[in-house]
Amino acid sequence: MTPVRRAVVWARLVAPGVLVAFAVAVVGFVVHRYIDAVSPHVVAVSIGILGATFGRIEQVFRPGLRFSAKKVLRAGIVVLGFRLSLSELGALGPRALAAVAVVVVATFFGTRWLAARLGLTPSLGLLMATGYSICGASAIAAVEPFADATEEEVAYSIALVTLCGTLAIVLLPGLGTLIGLSASQFGGWVGASVHDVGQVVAAASTHGEESLKVATLVKLTRVALLAPLLAGVAISVRRRARRDPAVHANPEAKRPPVLPLFILLFLAAVAVRSADVISTSWLGHLKDVETILLGMGLVGLGSNVDLRKLRAVGGRPLALGLGSWALVAVVSLVAVNVSGL
Repeated sequence: MTPVRRAVVWARLVAPGVLVAFAVAVVGFVVHRYIDAVSPHVVAVSIGILGATFGRIEQVFRPGLRFSAKKVLRAGIVVLGFRLSLSELGALGPRALAAVAVVVVATFFGTRWLAARLGLTPSLGLLMATGYSICGASAIAAVEPFADATEEEVAYSIALVTLCGTLAIVLLPGLGTLIGLSASQFGGWVGASVHDVGQVVAAASTHGEESLKVATLVKLTRVALLAPLLAGVAISVRRRARRDPAVHANPEAKRPPVLPLFILLFLAAVAVRSADVISTSWLGHLKDVETILLGMGLVGLGSNVDLRKLRAVGGRPLALGLGSWALVAVVSLVAVNVSGL
């Protein structure tokens, strides 16, 4: 079979599922346009979960949904890099930047420690730690190649991080008012503790424009830490691989790269954005493309989350999710007060 023929066969195989993912992502995009408080990513992953749980996803759609969950979502992470300008992130100041880094590190290692205490697998702990410390389901998808996790563990992580992020939209505005946070402090708290970018915008906008601006900057700073975090995870995986007898028996065994290609492209996108060579109108278009691509990927991820099956996993992963959510909320609140945001 010629390469062209193989490409045509492959395209026919994935096209049905990719089209479904695109259609659902567009639904999330349109809903967000009319109801700003609703995250397009939450809509996308929720429809995927509902389809897997209460509907029946035909086999013809599976290859395209898997492709969306892997490749399309990573393309969305690359385009997300165009949101990040180093000059804007630097405007937070060194104390605030250090506070965000502390939140990410404390949440990441605290979640992994809690997973071990609960007797859960290191792979599930890694998925949850990355999702809660950085940017939810997108970060879980980014770290999944290093986690050696089962499909059930990936599904449970996505379901929990989506649940907690959605609850944050409802609960944090009232809590912020109750404890007397200023608009800037509330924005910093939301940006440092809520997972998905859309959820951050929805929660922070309840306290005004200043809150939304600070929350967005803090959140994007957390997203920028995805690359060094994945590099650290990859180095750790490579070190464990070197100690594995199977690797010594087969020196040519493939080891994971220190940084996957899509993260290198993400950093390249950050560099281009920081060079200030893209017009404001094009940045708006790129944001729309990012929303659709990430939405497609999250539909694919959500299509693996059958909530009926997850009940058999038990309450320990739920305890981990809620414990990690509480951890990031408390550490973020302390960091906001100490840093003077």
